[in-house]
Order: sequence, then C-alpha cells, then structure tokens
Amino acid sequence: MSGPLKGVRVVDLTTVLMGPYATVMLGDMGADVIKIEPPQGDLIRGIGPGRHADMGSIFLHANRSKRSIVLDLKKPAGRAALLRLARSADVLFYNVRPQAMERLGLSYDEVRKVNPNIIYAGVFGYGQDGPYAARPAYDDLIQGASCLPTLYKLAGGHEPRYVPLTMADRVVGITALSNILAALYHRQRTGEGQRIDIPMFETMTQFVLGDHMGGKSFEPPLGDAGYARLLAPARRPYRTSDGYICVLIYNDKQWRSFFNAIGQPEKLDQDPRFSDLAVRTRHINELYNEIAEIFAGRPTEEWLRLLLDADIPSMPMHDLDSIFDDPHLTATEFFRLSVHPTEGVLRSMRFPATWSQSQPEPTRPTPRLGEHSREVLREAGYSDAEIARMLSEKVTLEPGDTV
Repeated sequence: MSGPLKGVRVVDLTTVLMGPYATVMLGDMGADVIKIEPPQGDLIRGIGPGRHADMGSIFLHANRSKRSIVLDLKKPAGRAALLRLARSADVLFYNVRPQAMERLGLSYDEVRKVNPNIIYAGVFGYGQDGPYAARPAYDDLIQGASCLPTLYKLAGGHEPRYVPLTMADRVVGITALSNILAALYHRQRTGEGQRIDIPMFETMTQFVLGDHMGGKSFEPPLGDAGYARLLAPARRPYRTSDGYICVLIYNDKQWRSFFNAIGQPEKLDQDPRFSDLAVRTRHINELYNEIAEIFAGRPTEEWLRLLLDADIPSMPMHDLDSIFDDPHLTATEFFRLSVHPTEGVLRSMRFPATWSQSQPEPTRPTPRLGEHSREVLREAGYSDAEIARMLSEKVTLEPGDTV
C-alpha cells in the first residue's frame, strides 16, 4: 500500500455507485478498503460490457484498489464477522437506509460498542429528521427532487429530463469522501469517532441552488430564483460550418479580444448590451444567439486557432469516441492500459490530481466476488477450520462458489 491514506482501514458496505465512487478514491489514496458484498455480489457487477458476467465495465472503474469479501449479514455468523472487522477499522461506510442497518443489528450504537473511535458514515436518500427519512432513493429521483429536470426545461428543453449521467450519485459520493476525510482529521486531533449522515436530497439541493437561489436568497425575495446565464436556451455548443465548438466569452477583456479577432473592434463600444457583465447577463440569450450566427460562418479548426491566439476560453466538443484521442489527455497519460489478472487488457483513467508527495495511484486490480474472503477473515483472527465452516454454510464465498 502507498499513498496519503496508508494505514487507514475502511469497511465498505456500499454497493452500486454512490458509495463505491467514494471508496475507490479512498483506495487510490492508499486506504485498505475491504468491500463487503452480499452472496449475490454488488448489483453493478452485471451492468455494462464485460469479459465475465460479474465484471462489467462500470464495476471495474468503481472498485479498483479494494479487496472483496462476501458476508451474508442476515446470518448471525456474517454479522459477527462484520463486527470483528469493524474492531480494527477506521471507517465503516454504508449506503442503505439507516433503518436497514438497524434491522441487521449494525446501527451506530451497535458498532461503536466494539469500536468507540470508528467513523460511521452513511449515504442515503434523506436526512433522518424529516418526513422522508425512511423513503428509498435513487439517482433519478434525487435529480428530479433537486430541480435538475426543471432546469433543463427552463433552459429550452422540450420536456424535463434527467442529466444523462449518475450526477447525484457522484456528487454525493464526492461529498461523502470529503466528510470522511474531515472526520479522520478531527479524530486525529481529538480522538473522537462519530456518526456522519450524508443525505442525497439535501446535498444535491445545496449543490443546485448554489447557482440558482437567485433573488430568493433574500427575505422578502428580491426576484425569482434562477441564474439567467445558465438558463439561457442559447447557452449550448456553437455550431460551426463543419461541426461544433465550446466557447465561453465571459469578461470584458475576452469580449473585446473576440470582436478584435473577428474584425469588429467597434462592436463592444457601439452596442450598450455588451457594456458590462451585469448588463450582458440581462441580455444573455439574445447575445448568445447573435454570437451563434458568427460562429456558423467558419470551420471548427479555424475557430480554435483564432480563439487560442486571442486567449479566449474554448474547447472542441468531444463525443464518446473522440475523447480518447484528445491531445492533452494523451500527453498527460490520463487513459492507461493495464493487464487485469482475469479480465485481460483494460483501459482505465488515472487519479486526476497530481501530488508532489504521496501521489495517489491504484493499489489493486478490481476484485472478483469474494476474491479476498479467506485472506480478510484470517487477518480478523479466524482459523482455517472456522473459515471452512463459514464457506460450507454460505456465510462467505470465494470466486466460483454458488449461492
């Protein structure tokens, strides 16, 4: 193990994406992440293409740098094994409803009996002091409840729709990561463990309304909610004569540079709608539409060269094929090929941040279901005979075992 979290042990009860997205980063940072899976395995194992049915593409990217152990937590021996693992853990992380953890006998009060200093962190749908506390939640539901489909419609969409990625899961996963790291720092200073609830609804509502609270930031309101520039229907990649380009002309200097570059230096001074940021924001949709007509007159590569020379922020609009040939990502070796012990050659994405010391890196290949069951149980003090009995009773499994 290497990285800034070397020596930190995480008992990871999370499945699908929200929790695993956080714990894959903990693992890349050097933590010993022990992924506890039910006998059927993490549901996400079967989603996406894969060389084996339980090693799909999404699972591969969200579960490297972890060890997998199967425990049937509905059986007394499985719960006992989990609590034994929790004794030496720094973090226990879960993403089912707290009511389910209580039914399993794994509430915070039960877990801290065996480890008073543990960080007990949960990600789930809703804060536990409101009427939604016991409701189930998924990414789509939370996107809808936190206004994302409404924003899409306000910005010119024909109908409300969800963002086509698991945005809520990933935003809440990153939020959980930051909370866990802060809790570990707090414990280092004070010796105190604690329970942390990270609810999806509240987290995403804060995330969305940070941009769109608008006039409702004040009481009484000074206007409607919503940030006009982000909601402008014309805020989209500009069509060029042969494709699309992404451009953001934002401050006064950039607007002046743009009009100078296209041979219309007088435009900024003659048209009062361009006078400053506040005025531009009031007229943003019509200004975007006018600029769109200008971009339609030249090819993409010509625009990219012109905008680069004028120091105006711009990027090509990639698709799901061209992104792999981006020259910057190629130069930084963002996409890397590696050989997985069972899945062959894989293309993965490197840890995006660069550290001058203790650089986070993947520490283990993505595990097969139960690949480390025997290893982790031995570390917890189980004898070979006890492990054999647990295997025979299906409390735990190894690769190839059937439920």
